[in-house]
Amino acid sequence: MLKKLRVALAWVFWIGITLLLLDSSGVLYKWLGWMPKIQFLPAVMAVNSVVVIAMVLLTLVLGRVYCSVICPLGLLQDGISFIGRGKKKAPYSYKKEVTWLRYGIWAAFVIVFVLGIQWAVALLAPYSAYGRIVQSFKHPYLTTAIVAGVTLAVVFALSFKGGRTYCNSICPVGTTLSFFSRFAMFRPMIDTSKCVNCGLCEKKCKALCIDSKNHKIDYSRCVDCFDCLENCHAGALKYRFAWGRKEIADQVGNDEGKVGNDASRRAFMAGTAMAIGAAALKGVTARAQEGKKLDGGFAEILPKTAIDRETPITPPGSKSVKDFYRKCTACQLCVAQCPNNVLRPSTNLDRLMQPEMGYEKGFCRPECTRCSEVCPSGAIVRINREEKTQYHIGTARVNPELCVSATGKANCGKCASMCPTGAIMMVKTPDGFRRPTVAEEVCIGCGACEQYCPSRPVSAITVNGKEEHV
Repeated sequence: MLKKLRVALAWVFWIGITLLLLDSSGVLYKWLGWMPKIQFLPAVMAVNSVVVIAMVLLTLVLGRVYCSVICPLGLLQDGISFIGRGKKKAPYSYKKEVTWLRYGIWAAFVIVFVLGIQWAVALLAPYSAYGRIVQSFKHPYLTTAIVAGVTLAVVFALSFKGGRTYCNSICPVGTTLSFFSRFAMFRPMIDTSKCVNCGLCEKKCKALCIDSKNHKIDYSRCVDCFDCLENCHAGALKYRFAWGRKEIADQVGNDEGKVGNDASRRAFMAGTAMAIGAAALKGVTARAQEGKKLDGGFAEILPKTAIDRETPITPPGSKSVKDFYRKCTACQLCVAQCPNNVLRPSTNLDRLMQPEMGYEKGFCRPECTRCSEVCPSGAIVRINREEKTQYHIGTARVNPELCVSATGKANCGKCASMCPTGAIMMVKTPDGFRRPTVAEEVCIGCGACEQYCPSRPVSAITVNGKEEHV
């Protein structure tokens, strides 16, 4: 019964977070937006003490159920190991903890976390890693796709036959929770008076933490998947109150039923994989059509290219460029949810994989506050529409050599007509042409002028970010 409940909850979380990362309509966020907010590391970054304390207490009471129910990368490992074991269900075997690797990576993670080397934090954060993997199906940005591909390859290699090896050797969140799970109030426990030494519990343990010969369980690595309970036919394993007990008494019958519906689980997994594949195919098709827009059906319009900005542009709701990149975990949720195609992962080494704004495909519409609503780490604080119009995230500036109006090639004024704040005016120059000028105190840096400027491949008017948002 316990395993059925855990598996059901795990499917809800895994499918919910996956669909949320693939959805850009915002419809699913209304129902599933709480799921990223309870991920452990984003909650730590957001100083969300309620969630952090709740997860610690959950672990102290029930063990590492976070890893087997809530963490999407952990659930991905379960899926890979399920496939890797095949129809014959190849057995696992107990492995001693690789102490130097596990705690060495954890110590390195703590150091880069304290020093604020955020790209390194994002590289190891499990929720962020899963977000990059899913987003690479939808928007395969080169750098992020390479990192996501390497991460997926490592997870796949370790999980295919090794179960939760990645979770218990590399993942810093798993190691952090392991400090508390050693003292969990409820744990799987072996009744030595009933044990027949069949070794089934060890063979079914994907955390490789049950030493059946010595009747010991490494609770720092146990993720409470309850596979051992399901497969103990002698009733020697029970999930019981553990404080002060070395063995469990023969008090409760073995009421856990066996979950054997492998065919339905495979069908469910295949259906989800097909949904992800369809979304990826749709994204590839859409990208294949980009850059082939036609002007009046006759002339091909060249796409705009990304420019190197002196100061990166970060979303309204981030207090400053420094604060944004200090808190961002690069989970890609804001990239996935941005309806205007403004956010994308950075290729800059200082902020690798963390989002930055660009106006080649759209602009930051004043009425849209989606990224501030979905950010789980506090890098973007939640703001409403009225507050957004007061955020000055950048300033537009004009390159008169590229402006078709300033050079007399055409009477344009597109930037001035599209500016939502009226920060741009067309001023007549001594040579009789009209040139756009920017009132910097009014410009909010939304990028509408840059997006609608007809100059190709670089806009004649571009936005440079502000280090401190006004």
